[in-house]
Amino acid sequence: MSHPLLDRLAAGPVLADGAIGTMLYAGGAALEACFDALNLSDPAAVSAVHRAYLAAGAELITTNSFAANRFKLGAFDLDDKVRPINRAAVRAAREAREIAGSAALIAGSIGPTGRTLTPYGGLTPAAARAAVGEQIEALLEGGVDLLLLETFGSLDEAREAIAAARAVCDLPIVASLTYADDGRTIAGDTPEAVVERLRPLGLAGLGANCSVGPRRLLPVAAALARQLASGPEPRPWLSLMPNAGWPAQVAGRVIYPSSPDYFAAFAREALALGVRLVGGCCGTTPEHTAAMRAALAEATPAALRPGPVRRRPAAALIPTEEPTQLARKLDGGKFIVAVEIDPPKGLNPTKALEGARLLQAAGVDAINVADSPMARVRMSALTLCTLIQQQVGVETILHLTTRDRSLMGLQSDLLGAHALGVRNVLALTGDPPTLGDYPDSSAVYDVDSVGLIRVLNRLNAGTDAAGASIGRLASFTVACAVDPTRDDLALEAQRLRAKLAAGARLVMTQPIYDPAVWFRFLEVFGAPRLPAPVMIGILPLQSSKHAEFLHNEVPGITLSEEARERMRRAGADGRREGVAMAQELLRQLRPHVQGVYLMPSFGRYEVAAEVLRALD
Repeated sequence: MSHPLLDRLAAGPVLADGAIGTMLYAGGAALEACFDALNLSDPAAVSAVHRAYLAAGAELITTNSFAANRFKLGAFDLDDKVRPINRAAVRAAREAREIAGSAALIAGSIGPTGRTLTPYGGLTPAAARAAVGEQIEALLEGGVDLLLLETFGSLDEAREAIAAARAVCDLPIVASLTYADDGRTIAGDTPEAVVERLRPLGLAGLGANCSVGPRRLLPVAAALARQLASGPEPRPWLSLMPNAGWPAQVAGRVIYPSSPDYFAAFAREALALGVRLVGGCCGTTPEHTAAMRAALAEATPAALRPGPVRRRPAAALIPTEEPTQLARKLDGGKFIVAVEIDPPKGLNPTKALEGARLLQAAGVDAINVADSPMARVRMSALTLCTLIQQQVGVETILHLTTRDRSLMGLQSDLLGAHALGVRNVLALTGDPPTLGDYPDSSAVYDVDSVGLIRVLNRLNAGTDAAGASIGRLASFTVACAVDPTRDDLALEAQRLRAKLAAGARLVMTQPIYDPAVWFRFLEVFGAPRLPAPVMIGILPLQSSKHAEFLHNEVPGITLSEEARERMRRAGADGRREGVAMAQELLRQLRPHVQGVYLMPSFGRYEVAAEVLRALD
């Protein structure tokens, strides 16, 4: 199939433009603004950016539509403006081309959704494909010449975007992924893997953009070129559009350090590697484009021949550490006792540490440390776990929620936790911010609890979530939660099966107040026992008022009518009755579970110690 882009690439290198957002920001747009919305509110500013790149010698300009999909626009309550924003983006580019009297091609810029695909996140492939398809249809209506899929960190999401494009048009597609400084995509794929999975899809161009400066992307280009050269014809042309280095905040403005002369040298090296579509990403300006234009004009045929590249040997993994004490006790059949401690709301951990010492003396096997329960600000759970293990000497179980952390942040915290010796982790999704002190705070939820369990088991296998080596095998003991008091037990059972399939090896229940609740859940689950050890959750009641609060206002806690009535009748003896009820429950369920998980309220750890006397 003949197309102007393919004809130009076959004839020699093609120069693309640089950053759109950088120029709009320099022109006065606020960093927190929706740059894509400027296509509607200030199209003249967008058109002026395009004209500046055309004047600098760009032969291909990209529309101001990188984040104009329903998910990213939704952050600005503009998800209903996908079509008008994308159509306006093309219109601004076409008007700039007409004013400049240029024959430059217009590439419809399409970025990632900003969501994480299943199985680690909640975005299904079908939803990702639909969102990209919706955007592409609008760009086609505007009249783009080709499609540029840029800054994709996930190879799987890139494939969905390509599929969405193929479903609605036959325009040339250039797919560009973003690579970290280790030479892998943000999701951990090597250039070789990218080529192997995307080459069969009939792309016009394949390459890398954004993330890092020219010096870091040139080895990526070399690896891509080597892999492309080893494959069959036709081969996609190689594309490379790096950032102008790492950004810095200077006097309140974002500054990129790479100079136009530096980019001219980059362009010459890129051509020597076989790159045919050359441009810039974040931080580049028309001055960078003009410098690359001059470098391309000086290029000789010899400069277009790819140079030699070498493969780096893969590193071997170091054997794992021993399992945690908790894991060894579970394997040995010991009945496990754990008690939950909430981190302090302020700077002083003294009460929590004293509670841990009291509980250690009472014979607990582990201390659970909650992660900002009820979405209220507290000291880092990992910090308190570390203090307890170092100063008290009892092993902890870290509650880790996906509410506040991106997929990258979760993995960083887990690597740090492992280095500190905190290796028992209860994977949780977390209470939504609307429950807590900062209801307007933004939740992250890149992954849910099932995705976090998968991440933990990937680390145990020696890789991160994307398959990149972490140098050794981690030794996390992975726990999950289950709520047998839910109304929809079939859904809860299904969710638990997913957690177990993802690799959870310990199940911890929400508080229950009637043994029949647990047995009823097992019936729905379809087995007399779970295929993993169970620690039953018990929260001793303090008073009738406390019981009613928990039942009516705390998510995940449902009391039986009998328990509520007993607390009403107890009156002033509520604390004593609550301990007695907890002890009865513990005695009744002990033959059917492998441990107990006590959750004393109000920091009354002595209540937990009193309940545990039922085990004597």
